[in-house]
Amino acid sequence: MHENEIAGHIMRSAFKVHTALGPGLYESVYEAALTHELRKLGLLVETQVALPVIYDGIKLEVGFRLDMLVEQKVVVELKSVMELAPMHSKQLLNYLHLSHLKLGLLINFNVSSLRDHIIRLVNGL
Repeated sequence: MHENEIAGHIMRSAFKVHTALGPGLYESVYEAALTHELRKLGLLVETQVALPVIYDGIKLEVGFRLDMLVEQKVVVELKSVMELAPMHSKQLLNYLHLSHLKLGLLINFNVSSLRDHIIRLVNGL
């Protein structure tokens, strides 16, 4: 399955979760609900995936974790904040760079309308 198709499933599922739960909950609640919805679609979803940093030929376990990795192709970074900050996009871009993956979605659930709060980021563009 192509990254764009996976992203479409993620976005539709995120809208479904947001419609059902609304804003104001912890990020972990949205993560669990979105994981459930994506797995119902038959997608492979990993949560809290450790992401090491390779420096000078050694693997540094520094505590980076991907919120979600879908089909081993799309990184999903979830937030439940009043407003996304530029550092949130930088965080996702760093995760894409470190994981050598192409596509990531940054989703902020703590909003009244999810439509303008899903940011699609592409590694290398």
